[in-house]
Amino acid sequence: MKKVIFGLLLIAMIGYALFEYISTNSDKTVTSTNNPVVSSNTNIENTETNEVGIGRGNIAPDFSLETLEGKVVSLSEFKGKKVFLNFWATWCPPCRAEMPDIQKFSEDEDVVVLAINLTHTEDSLLTVDNFIQDRGFTFPILIDKNGEVAEQYRVQAYPTSYMIDSEGRIQYIALGAMNYDLMVRESEKLD
Repeated sequence: MKKVIFGLLLIAMIGYALFEYISTNSDKTVTSTNNPVVSSNTNIENTETNEVGIGRGNIAPDFSLETLEGKVVSLSEFKGKKVFLNFWATWCPPCRAEMPDIQKFSEDEDVVVLAINLTHTEDSLLTVDNFIQDRGFTFPILIDKNGEVAEQYRVQAYPTSYMIDSEGRIQYIALGAMNYDLMVRESEKLD
């Protein structure tokens, strides 16, 4: 029994180390399941389409979610503005680490920040509320109670972020935590 527990613990530690290594390589973006991973520093043309999808150049899928305060917010309300869409959870160490940078980004930049909590993975909504209140975060926290929006955006890694331009098109996708400088750099590329 001890060998099984030790083996599982070892696998979990290796998995976490691999996740941390991948998440620190934040200069990479993922386009869609049909397109390769490309570096944000390349000169690859971004094919813009009128197709709704989760790849670079696609129109971001619309959704409506409640905030912690109970107000319903839809992504489509922000057409004409740059949007930083972030999927996160309180139990996720990289998510927790990037939250102060998201707060600073929301205060310093002309970008709408929508932080979608993966509430279906949380202990309770109270845990989420306490986390936000204790740290004084002021950007909108949207509640994805059933994980429908996370599924719509095919969120596999936590955190996952999307930079959406003023036309509603996805221009950058980050799997793993982003730092403030990367947020600013990528938002400056948005129209």
